[in-house]
Amino acid sequence: MRRRVSLALASGAAFCAAAVLAQQPPPMPAPPDVKVETVNVAPGIYMLVGRGGNVGLTVGSDGTAIIDDQFDDMAPKLRAAIALLSDKPAKFVINTHLHGDHTGGNDQFGRAGAVIIAHENVRKMLGRDFVNPATNEPVKARAREALPVITFADRAALHFNDDDLEFMHLPNAHTATDIVVRFRKANVVHMGDCFTGGFPFIDRNTGGTLDGLIAGHETVLATVDDSTKIIRGHGPLGNKAELQAYRDMLVVVRDRVLKLVKAGKSQEQVVAARPTKDFEEKYGGANFNAEQWLGRAYVDQQASLKARRQPSKP
Repeated sequence: MRRRVSLALASGAAFCAAAVLAQQPPPMPAPPDVKVETVNVAPGIYMLVGRGGNVGLTVGSDGTAIIDDQFDDMAPKLRAAIALLSDKPAKFVINTHLHGDHTGGNDQFGRAGAVIIAHENVRKMLGRDFVNPATNEPVKARAREALPVITFADRAALHFNDDDLEFMHLPNAHTATDIVVRFRKANVVHMGDCFTGGFPFIDRNTGGTLDGLIAGHETVLATVDDSTKIIRGHGPLGNKAELQAYRDMLVVVRDRVLKLVKAGKSQEQVVAARPTKDFEEKYGGANFNAEQWLGRAYVDQQASLKARRQPSKP
């Protein structure tokens, strides 16, 4: 007899950030040289690595569920990888946040009958038209099938495959839509892009902040132990020590940038000062290098400092 699947919803913080998303490209076949690597994380739990964000997969008596689904063109390859482990298609898709390299497959999985679960801001942002401020181009809302049909504000839980998948919102971290997914019994956590293998991409256009990202790390660190396996949004499987080191790096760089901002330095001067120099070998990369991150960190801390200096309203 199959276990009953239930979802517990809880209330939380209200939505406050404006949506600025990358336009979803039309469906097209994935390049033939892109393969999906299956990494065994724990009994019945896997990490699928392909093109886009790392996908979490749970397989068991209730069926299969995935956390994130990469780009639209990767959906057939993800389905093929799942089929090697189970004859049951994905029953649930859980989005860690709104970005297209994590939600691009929503259309295909949604049309196939998967129930999409995400933070309420994901549905709000994906479900409306907007103008991309970088290009001034109008971008249409995502298709109805791509939108989450179960949403929550703060916390929720999915009881599936003899485990409790606990969802927790990390406010204004990488974006305003981030959640962390914890397999309570298996002691596995999926952090989406709040934890990656390189310098962070903090998307202020969708409500992300450096201070919020650091606070999110501290929240997660309080819930994990030395045996916890952490699926990053991009990069290899991680652990608590690596998450702690990543959080500490963010704090050091944040404080250095803030000091330079307070001293009146320009963005170019902050980048030239290289406050990331201790960490560039470990976290720097071609996709998002130190200079790119420092530019964003400067804007972030300049805005944070300005907000703190504004007089509070009575």
